[in-house]
Amino acid sequence: MHISRAGNRHVTKAPCRRARFATASLAALTVLVLGGCDSDPDAKSASQSGPSVIVPGKPGESNQVLSAEEAARQRAEDDSPNSADVSYARMMIEHHSQALEMTELAPDRAESAQVRKLAERISAAQGPEISAMKGWLKNHGKTEKSDGHEHGSMPGMATEAQLEKLRAAQGKAFDQLFLTLMITHHDGAVTMATDVKGQGNNIQIEEMADEVVAQQTSEVTRMRDML
Repeated sequence: MHISRAGNRHVTKAPCRRARFATASLAALTVLVLGGCDSDPDAKSASQSGPSVIVPGKPGESNQVLSAEEAARQRAEDDSPNSADVSYARMMIEHHSQALEMTELAPDRAESAQVRKLAERISAAQGPEISAMKGWLKNHGKTEKSDGHEHGSMPGMATEAQLEKLRAAQGKAFDQLFLTLMITHHDGAVTMATDVKGQGNNIQIEEMADEVVAQQTSEVTRMRDML
């Protein structure tokens, strides 16, 4: 900075170099801002497009590949059940029914009060869910027939030999086997629910599946702590 003195007065001259630097910086900033504005539409378009979604076609029709936004809009307009929704309801009725069969054994065989209480909670939750899925099938003109699916074809289902062993067990042996089988059973239900969330089309089935995932994942954590 250059300072000249004239009498008692001080005259300060602003450096030209700083002014030129400020002007250049402002120009560069303007270019960046304008460049950002020019690229915004493309960035916005890319963010809105999202990942592609494969939508199962109706019988005799091929699958569709839609953007996430298109898939959501299509389902909002028409959430009619597809084959994945119907199969899920039918199989989960059978899956839940086996869980209730297992919980019915707990009052007379379990040694742990925690196990008995857990069995009560599972029964209280899955009984109404069975009724809801039966009602859903009826409302959509579908039967409860499970299309020939056997226990072994559904994830987590106990075999008849395992059920016989559970029926014969008492005390701590029952508690351990019950928890082991029920953890596997719950994991299977979560797998089925997760699958239908990606393959189904009906909003009500998706909400039921969300409930299964949330509740049974929590119960699996609790049961692992009890082993």
